[in-house]
Amino acid sequence: MEDLPHYVAIPQFNRMRKDYLYADIWQQPELSPRDRSLVTCAILGALGKNEELAAHMQKAITNGVTPDELRGLVVQVAVYAGWPCGVNSAKAGLPIFEKDMAEKG
Repeated sequence: MEDLPHYVAIPQFNRMRKDYLYADIWQQPELSPRDRSLVTCAILGALGKNEELAAHMQKAITNGVTPDELRGLVVQVAVYAGWPCGVNSAKAGLPIFEKDMAEKG
């Protein structure tokens, strides 16, 4: 059987993800989606949650964060959370950074 993402394999978890996280928390008016993405990426980078960070970096791009801003975020994570967290954050963003460099020539 194909591996299912945890949020599909556990219906209650999927409901919490959809109804609480994305339908409530991500819709709070105090932060724009762009700013919420930056905060989320910084926290995930500091915690070393690379799989989630990679997905949220893609979401950040969709929410208007630039690749250069994500590069700056990686540096902040490295300084404040430690070099290994910064290295892992850079690795999580590598597809975005490579694409950006290729587009810039």
